[in-house]
Amino acid sequence: MELQIIHSKIHIVRGERVILDFDLATLYDVETRTLKQSVQRNTGRLPDDFMFELSEAEI
Repeated sequence: MELQIIHSKIHIVRGERVILDFDLATLYDVETRTLKQSVQRNTGRLPDDFMFELSEAEI
């Protein structure tokens, strides 16, 4: 996969570089729902700052 494709999916939110769930799911070629289920099943393995929800204004 080209780095430019990945780089184009990185956004700055709250001063942090993030990849949105649907973009990450696309990169891994899975449904967003499947990605979220995997994250929920493995929350103990992920850092505390791994994910957060966007506010209405940020969307």
